[in-house]
Amino acid sequence: MTTTTVADFNAKTEASTVAAAFPTSIKDRTILITGVNKLGLGYATAQALAVHSPRIVILAGRSQAKLQECLDDLGPKHPGGKFRPLILDLSSQRSVREAAAEVLRWEDVPTIDIIINNAGVMNIPERKLSEEGIEMHLATNYVGHFLFTNLIMPKILSPTKNTHTGASRIINVSSMGTMVSPLRVSDVNWEKPTSQLPENERPSLVMMKSAGLAADEEMSYLPMAAYGQSKTANVLYSVALNERLYEKYGVLSIAIHPGEIRTELHRSTDMEWLAKTAEWRAKMGVEWKTREQGASTALVAALDPKLGKPTSEGYGQFLSDCQISKIAPAYALDRAIADKLWEMTEGWVKEKFSW
Repeated sequence: MTTTTVADFNAKTEASTVAAAFPTSIKDRTILITGVNKLGLGYATAQALAVHSPRIVILAGRSQAKLQECLDDLGPKHPGGKFRPLILDLSSQRSVREAAAEVLRWEDVPTIDIIINNAGVMNIPERKLSEEGIEMHLATNYVGHFLFTNLIMPKILSPTKNTHTGASRIINVSSMGTMVSPLRVSDVNWEKPTSQLPENERPSLVMMKSAGLAADEEMSYLPMAAYGQSKTANVLYSVALNERLYEKYGVLSIAIHPGEIRTELHRSTDMEWLAKTAEWRAKMGVEWKTREQGASTALVAALDPKLGKPTSEGYGQFLSDCQISKIAPAYALDRAIADKLWEMTEGWVKEKFSW
């Protein structure tokens, strides 16, 4: 059965500790991280990896200035390290295709061993569609990663010929938000009120109300639920990838919940509501994770050699607090739904993928 190596790793474990436990999973390997900025989890992840001599760390993000800020900080700290920036706006399929084409052109980067799909947006207050007409949480958090990862798949698959099964990995950063909403197959763009949806597509109004958010059956767009749907899609993407890649190529995909961390992910969140949740946290003794703690679970998923293909019930598909977790809802682990989402997404990006 798939398991983790270090049972003592937990919510307080830092990314540097995880990286130090698995140096051979890092040394001489090429690792790509999306959503990198100095105040986020992507940067904390890159910092932890840089200590252990990766071949190259590719830092992908929307802003050249923010990527340069990361490079300026990482370079002096790791003078022997190799870092490369990549402009990638996941909300735009055009930008995604340009970034993927650039990666495929890099002759000095013949392989990508690990990709950590970390970028994301959260709680966009008003319903917004991407230029391709897809709700913005779903477009950025899931569709952009689906398209980018699948387009650069030739470089992800190439190193597996000389490595053991499970050494090459695709990590999709999800969230506990997956518990707020399943995939709305009949209404992914949040045009219908909850009352008009099939029971199995309805978001959890109770959960949102308990968190102090406005939510009722006649509301159509619910920011937290839209975020939750996109994070459910990330888990389903890992499910679909494992079915397509693990047995044939030995590529493993795992979804993770990084924990609750104050990062730029909250830039669209209602600050008044966030302040109220802070009061609740203080009262209940629930602390925010640091960025180092928040980056640790993705590194366990990416590096721990004991992790293998999840069971048919989904055990091992979702990690939280550096350990395998059973908290992901059944709808996020359902193979039939994962296949349906894959088919739908190929329609959105107007391209089919098979290997």
